[in-house]
Amino acid sequence: MKLKLDLDAYRVPAKNKHFKLSKAPTKVKDLYKDAAHYDSLLREFRTEINDLQQMMFAHNRYGALFIFQAMDAAGKDGTIQHVMSGINPEGVEVHSFKQPSLEELDHDYLWRSSRKMPPRGRIGIFNRSYYEEVLICKVHPDIILEHQRLPAETTLDMDKLFAKRYEDIANFETYAHRNGIHVVKFMLHVSKSEQKKRFLERIDTPSKNWKFNAGDVTERGHWDEYMVAYEDAIKATATHKCPWYVVPADDKKNMRLIVSAAILAELKTLSLHWPRLPKDQRAQLAKSKETLLAE
Repeated sequence: MKLKLDLDAYRVPAKNKHFKLSKAPTKVKDLYKDAAHYDSLLREFRTEINDLQQMMFAHNRYGALFIFQAMDAAGKDGTIQHVMSGINPEGVEVHSFKQPSLEELDHDYLWRSSRKMPPRGRIGIFNRSYYEEVLICKVHPDIILEHQRLPAETTLDMDKLFAKRYEDIANFETYAHRNGIHVVKFMLHVSKSEQKKRFLERIDTPSKNWKFNAGDVTERGHWDEYMVAYEDAIKATATHKCPWYVVPADDKKNMRLIVSAAILAELKTLSLHWPRLPKDQRAQLAKSKETLLAE
């Protein structure tokens, strides 16, 4: 691999009480020389990720879940598309989580996500996730009070409610890891000025008008509150085994390369190997080879 990255610059240390999102960069020096170099690097990452996913599928002891969270227009969809497009589609499952349905609201808040967890042998991608329950719900607690149908005693102290949710989420991810599903979270960290630029581009470009939602501008008014919510969630749920990466997102190419490098590095931490067949099956392979060669 031509690109050498210090991923520790983006990986949040486990249980780091001193982590400050405001100190995390939204832009870094270009990691690529030009468009051709960028394309070459991305292809290399895709090839290596695909090779490991194929081994994961055959090994069938591990799976991986990559969660993408970000403010609007940070580039979640494009990053998922560009990074994972070279992977065998049989080995990747992508799920986007929108506003909960009535059925989902009748269950605990992790229910709809747990149903979409990847099986062993596959990579799962969550475009947004159960982290919305400590992000948008923290910025707008009325969502919980008016729609989530919780027992009244659990909503008397909202600080305690969110502390318990952090604990539940961390336990859920640890449980997944213990059962072979490696959970990695990405916060695509875009600046407020870059988000404004991208919103205006969506308004001014007819082919991008469909991406724009007036409600996104309303949510932009809660920017500072969202930054606090992200910082609190990341600090509470970043662990050694289920890490958070805060990825500079003002330059989409840099962002995709960093995400690709992190995904590859995390897959390499798994004890993957090609299955070794039992002795009788290896003997059958040898016999089949002899038959084919004798034709």
